[in-house]
Amino acid sequence: MTATDTDSATNSATDTATGAAAAQGAADAPSGKTSVLRSGALMAAGSIVSRATGFIRSAVVVAALGTGLLGDGYAVANTVPNIIYILLIGGALNAVFVPELVRAAKEHADGGTAYTDRLLTACTAALVVLTAAAVLAAPLIVSVYTDYDGAQASTTVALARYCLPQILFYGLFTLLGQVLNARGRFGAMMWTPVLNNVVIIGVFGLFLYVSHDGAAGLTAAETRLLGLGTTIGIVVQALALVPSLRAARFRWRPRFDWRGSGLGRPLRNAGWLILLVLTNQLAYWVVTRLSTTTGQHAVDAGLAGGAGYTAYSNAYQLWIVPQGIITVSLVTALMPRMSAAATEGDLGAVRRDLSYALRSSAALVVPAAALFAALAPWVMGSVFEYGRTDAADIEVMAGILVAFAPGLIAYSAQYVLSRGFYALSDTRTPFFLNLVIAALTAGLSAAAYFLLPPRWAVTGMAAASSVAFLAGAAVTAYTLTRRLGPRAGTRTERRATAVRTHLRLLAACTPAAAAGYAAARAADPFGNFAALGAGTAALLLVVVVLAGPLRLTEITDMLNSLWRRIGR
Repeated sequence: MTATDTDSATNSATDTATGAAAAQGAADAPSGKTSVLRSGALMAAGSIVSRATGFIRSAVVVAALGTGLLGDGYAVANTVPNIIYILLIGGALNAVFVPELVRAAKEHADGGTAYTDRLLTACTAALVVLTAAAVLAAPLIVSVYTDYDGAQASTTVALARYCLPQILFYGLFTLLGQVLNARGRFGAMMWTPVLNNVVIIGVFGLFLYVSHDGAAGLTAAETRLLGLGTTIGIVVQALALVPSLRAARFRWRPRFDWRGSGLGRPLRNAGWLILLVLTNQLAYWVVTRLSTTTGQHAVDAGLAGGAGYTAYSNAYQLWIVPQGIITVSLVTALMPRMSAAATEGDLGAVRRDLSYALRSSAALVVPAAALFAALAPWVMGSVFEYGRTDAADIEVMAGILVAFAPGLIAYSAQYVLSRGFYALSDTRTPFFLNLVIAALTAGLSAAAYFLLPPRWAVTGMAAASSVAFLAGAAVTAYTLTRRLGPRAGTRTERRATAVRTHLRLLAACTPAAAAGYAAARAADPFGNFAALGAGTAALLLVVVVLAGPLRLTEITDMLNSLWRRIGR
């Protein structure tokens, strides 16, 4: 889930002026590349710290619970709140809020203040109802995603009951964060998740200290500690936005006068996004159900290494990091500007921003994909080879990460392209395009489950995701290109296409990956960290050397900017 931030409102005497100024600032603040890069850098820095602490959190969780059935049960219970939230409301909030708030700031006399209050009130009411219903339905929800019975089912349901209140706080975090995004304030949304990670690290550290050693299950007290502790982390993450709200001088006043207030359009757009997320979650349900079943089959067959949902989830968490740090940060900074340009009918500006985002993010995402493909055993070993995790577990997770790696490039591009549609207030087209991804993910994952042995079935599911993302990015790019019309500008600008940039990056990263793998093998006797460091250095060196001959201006400009900063 994309982390976001919050804002608040002023008192009655200054509401209108402050709301208009703040919202207009959102549209104007990221008005040039320097401003976008500065905002993106601030978010990327927060995301890097968040992801780094997230790695520590994941390592502590795996050290405490392992990658077998106990780890699978916690992973399902902790993931279900996020699944339900994104399924029923979260995806809609993430995509609809910023364009709607930017539009309201331009079109409403009060700068969109009253509109924002109504939208926040309506969404919060929906979140409260959804959270209460989910807690009551915890056994049914767990049974949908797993085929557990006995003690494993009871423990998973108990954990889920403690974790499901996270839905409300995920929603509040997203709602308030999108208000800040629309006003050009991007920092806190990437930094506050660090607090969540710190809380969970502390909770699992305490669990390791007080728990019984080596037992297969959890006591009632341990279940309560892990479930409540995990939820408290999300609560802290949401409440930590309050200082940013106060600094933005935005006070949210609940308003229930929804009739005739203009909420119809965002609700219609949200409806298409809910359908989009529903199709995604149906595909994810297939993967979750099949991977948890595969994990049980692997245990029954006595296979070394956990080959179930936890291994898939851990590989996915690492795989998604570059997209979360780079692509999300850049597109979040660009989204208010693209939305404003779309409101004014300037499709050329939308296209230029999308091309810039695709090319700039690819300069880092493509090398990251190459690194995952070449150095997966050492990446996984550095993060997860502790506690209950052994070499066999690392081997399984490394194979899954390699299968995921090619899909990272397409997934990042798909994310950028879909935001182009959202800036145009079009959520209907992405729904139909996303059917390609969902159908391929579910169908190919089922094929992997039925055709591959338990040791390789989940790896095949990761490969299925990569194929699905590649197909989805291709059809989305074709459709959006036709929607935005022909490229404008000089001949040089027209030739600077995202496709050419990606092909050049692949040409540079292929030999770079080979060099990185060779260097990591040579340094392997000195441990995972030494091998990962040597492999990463070799890979990046080759990319930098080839950037000039291959005319990778995105990389050379980045390096020149870095050297100038170091010089100053």
